[in-house]
Amino acid sequence: MPDNNAVTFISIAIDGPSGAGKSSAARAAARELGFVYADTGAMYRAVALHCLRSGLDVNDEDAVAGALEAIHVELAGERQVLLNGEDVSGHIRTQEVSDATSRVSAIPAVRAKLVLEQKKMARSRNIVMDGRDICTKVLPDAQVKIFMDAKPETRAERRMKELALKGIPCEYEIILAEINERDLRDSMRPDSPLVRCADSEYIDTGAMTEAEVAAKIVELARNHLGKEFPRGVQ
Repeated sequence: MPDNNAVTFISIAIDGPSGAGKSSAARAAARELGFVYADTGAMYRAVALHCLRSGLDVNDEDAVAGALEAIHVELAGERQVLLNGEDVSGHIRTQEVSDATSRVSAIPAVRAKLVLEQKKMARSRNIVMDGRDICTKVLPDAQVKIFMDAKPETRAERRMKELALKGIPCEYEIILAEINERDLRDSMRPDSPLVRCADSEYIDTGAMTEAEVAAKIVELARNHLGKEFPRGVQ
């Protein structure tokens, strides 16, 4: 018999390409709503970091798949990512890891492993989760679905500013080429490609600040869920 006392948790699923501003806005929106924030991209980055540290060829699907049993990734907080118990939050944002992540995340065995973990997370808490296939694959029954986007040129400029703040030299044309290449790879991969699902809300973040995007996410969530929407409750 169904459990009439079972708690139904709320999921806000956000998809979009690299540099669209998903993570920062989703994190802020989750904080405002009192939800847990899950950065699924950070999970794939942690797998990529493990592969690089182990000297694996990230283009070798069999080698990467064979390493998965020894990989445990956990999101321990808003910004904390644990790889086999080690806090690697400060190690997963390099350009080398970014490049490897795009390749590792296209491997079906990697996606299968992490999607199971992500689904498990959403079954036990109110959550804002962002990534590439959250609306379509991970949380297809999410109460709120959002697709965030911006022109490649805008995303390249944002990436340039991020790297400049870290003191990392970079060239706009190279960053733009890398973004276009990743967009193509993410949208064309056979397993869980980046696509906008029909029932998602579209947000063009190109001319918006992080605060404005976060406010829009909160507005959409409250409009969708109406009076029954719980505020400030995890």
